[in-house]
Amino acid sequence: MSITLIIIVVTVLVSYLAFSNPVTFEKLKHYPYQIQRDQSYYRILTGGLLHGDWMHLGINMYVFYLFGTYVEQVYAAEFGVGKGRLLYFMLYFISLITANFVTFLRHRQNPTFASVGASGAVSGVVFSFIVFNPWSMLLLFFIIPIPAIIFAVLYVFYSFYASRKGLQPHYDHEGHLYGSLAGFLFTLLLKKDFIIEFIQRISHPNFQF
Repeated sequence: MSITLIIIVVTVLVSYLAFSNPVTFEKLKHYPYQIQRDQSYYRILTGGLLHGDWMHLGINMYVFYLFGTYVEQVYAAEFGVGKGRLLYFMLYFISLITANFVTFLRHRQNPTFASVGASGAVSGVVFSFIVFNPWSMLLLFFIIPIPAIIFAVLYVFYSFYASRKGLQPHYDHEGHLYGSLAGFLFTLLLKKDFIIEFIQRISHPNFQF
């Protein structure tokens, strides 16, 4: 079984168990104030396994499957199956931890902030995909076609702006932003060739539908 499917199965299972058990949900969610108070640092990880509802879970896992399957295959082709899968898992893990650790640092004195979801990690995988396919056409809001690199720029700009302005406080915009950047940089820095090839792709637009 691929790493992508293993992560999906684990995430769905943990989310499902928490849906029916509020105590488990409260114990595992990413709650920076609680982490600071009782040093429950495991929440930085487990918060990425929980979701608010089935729609939240379904969208995240659907997007993750679409992009993660491709990125995992590229990693395996570039580094060999065993090493490639390990690096791919590290991509997901580092993106998730980075996303939640940044929000922990900012909100650890804020008792009203909490978050759940794999969006930071999934964003990291999507931005890893963009390293290899900057001119692929993505569907913004699942409807509007837009080049992947343009989507990335808009996504980073909006996430930064929304986090600073406090827009949509129920969304973890900082987690989305830093998870994306973590995945992007992690992939670029794996091989010098990735940086060179990315620059070449950006310099020679080749729209892929």
